[in-house]
Amino acid sequence: MTDLLHNWEKKSASRQKDYKRLLQRADKKQERNKVLSLLPAFHEEAFGLVDCLGCANCCKSYSPRFKTPDIKRIARHLRMKESDLIDKYLRLDEDGDYVVKTTPCPFLGSDNYCSIYEVRPSDCERFPYTDEDVFIKRPAITQKNSTFCPIVYIVLERLDAALARD
Repeated sequence: MTDLLHNWEKKSASRQKDYKRLLQRADKKQERNKVLSLLPAFHEEAFGLVDCLGCANCCKSYSPRFKTPDIKRIARHLRMKESDLIDKYLRLDEDGDYVVKTTPCPFLGSDNYCSIYEVRPSDCERFPYTDEDVFIKRPAITQKNSTFCPIVYIVLERLDAALARD
């Protein structure tokens, strides 16, 4: 398995066209149910191989969306006004979503622990979506995530191998 993770970033970058085709195939009606049934096992395997605290690439290179319930919950946790939380940490992106102003995430500690983990945004809690239909329904996000998240890379590689056997 260490072979799979060896130089995974370079391998993922070179396979982006393949991943695009794979995800298009996976979202076709005749494949969708099969793919969705395979994802949980691949998700579990990948999380067993990758130490998220050792990686934290998601927190270093990506910003989740901070939805209104997230902002309320985090502000309450930090004992801040919602407007102060927004002013200090967030900005509106091109889609009109609140995201962090800077990367790495301002809530990421030097030990790769999240200082707001218990109240983190729902996007963080669900990331990298490898056990959800979002994985195939939003292929552009899955492809982007595969460039910085080894778990997404592993799941795509496993999925590709499983569908190639058919």
